[in-house]
Amino acid sequence: MDLSGLAGTLASIIFVSVPLIYATMGETLTERAGIVNLSLDGTILLTAMAGFAGAYLSGQLIVGFLVAALVGAAVAAVVAFAGITLKRDQIAVGFVLTMLCTDLSSFLGNPYVRVPGPFMPHWTIPVLSDIPLIGKAFFDHDLLTYLSYVLVFAVWFWMYKTRHGLMLQGIGEQPRAAYARGATVNRLRWFYTLLGGALVGIAGATYSLDIKIGWAHRMTAGVGWIALSIVIFGGWNPLRVALGAYLFGALTYLGIVLQGVFPTLPTEVFTVAPFPVMILALLLTNSEGVDRLLAYLPAGIRYRLRAAIRSTGPAALGTTFDEKL
Repeated sequence: MDLSGLAGTLASIIFVSVPLIYATMGETLTERAGIVNLSLDGTILLTAMAGFAGAYLSGQLIVGFLVAALVGAAVAAVVAFAGITLKRDQIAVGFVLTMLCTDLSSFLGNPYVRVPGPFMPHWTIPVLSDIPLIGKAFFDHDLLTYLSYVLVFAVWFWMYKTRHGLMLQGIGEQPRAAYARGATVNRLRWFYTLLGGALVGIAGATYSLDIKIGWAHRMTAGVGWIALSIVIFGGWNPLRVALGAYLFGALTYLGIVLQGVFPTLPTEVFTVAPFPVMILALLLTNSEGVDRLLAYLPAGIRYRLRAAIRSTGPAALGTTFDEKL
């Protein structure tokens, strides 16, 4: 593969990974606050439909993305109300919402199936796009892709370099201690759940207005579950989570390429292949899997790699908090 071919491959991987970047960054913020939003798979489907419908009916892409963000935030608000205010099981509520949103997307989206509509225009960045290899790979896309770079850095910077980010980590790890230091735990959990839901909504609209350009029933089925697994795989660290999203993008792109190499194999094999690979990677990030993987390495190297690979979720993830106690 020559330099131009490599640049094209990298550009394709980045492009197909963009929706996952938005979805995983949103879920990372939500789970860092201690809330599990399990509705991602249904939310992405519903917001893909809603975003396309909004852009199609208004003729404005920005309207489509705003509608999708609002729908994503509305679904997340149900999770927040049930889990934070009513103190119900977040897992159960999220799972029911996944099924509800999936069916709603099919029912409400019937008029828009395979209807031509607006899509994101290509926007090459002058000068930067002329850099060998890097230019075509990173700066020959559209606005959504460039904003995804900014989003990853912004979430990382907010989480680890600001006082508000430290407070975010506190309410997910030790909410009682954070409350004693002045944090309004439940209000902040509401905020990050809604913000995360809005980003998941943008991920859905990205599929129908940028990646696949149009709406079709269940066209993103399974992506939400992958986004949830990538957050765990990345250890709730925005940079590692982004790498996980690009890894899945690479596997997806590889599956597309291999369809031409092995034309006799059913296309379903290549469509499904990235999912078990991600599940295997997820299994290897738990404590037992990491220990077995690194057992034969020298102790010093083993301890460093274990700390880098092992995923440990926020201590208060999925729990409720009563500020009156």
